[in-house]
Amino acid sequence: MADRSNQRPKKSPILGQGHGLSDVEGAMIQQMIREGSNSSRQLSIPEQDLAQEATTHLSPEAEMVIEASRARDILHMFNRDYLYGQGRFDEYRDGLLLKWGDGYSRKHIWLSVAEGKLLFETSHTKQCDKPYCNGTHHVLSREHYTNLNIVNSELAELFRRPVYEPPDD
Repeated sequence: MADRSNQRPKKSPILGQGHGLSDVEGAMIQQMIREGSNSSRQLSIPEQDLAQEATTHLSPEAEMVIEASRARDILHMFNRDYLYGQGRFDEYRDGLLLKWGDGYSRKHIWLSVAEGKLLFETSHTKQCDKPYCNGTHHVLSREHYTNLNIVNSELAELFRRPVYEPPDD
């Protein structure tokens, strides 16, 4: 039998559950990162940089679907626990965007709502083996988006394999 005591511990999976990091600890780490990197980057997208269709409020339908999915809460946990508050959120009429990184490393998770369904923009361009994949989006019906395990799994996958933006976006 092999001795496993000197093997490296496995990384914990990204499951939308905090590491026990409180909001105060998260804010302190966020401040330390900003001070250490001398960053002047704003944590919200400046109004002049927003696309014309950007708003500060979701439509009632989008708000209802995103609220029922608890996706916003999970993304806020990801931002706090894995990005140390360096991600930026923006709401559009029909969706929610979490962006992080700069320049060539800019990434995002984009959620939108259409016809009462929750859509996750994916980083792949061909249909995968998930029954709700259409090739570019994972389209979740109410049955799926109210299942916290499915939403959590989808967001974790998007966090591990986010959509990269070209630097000119």
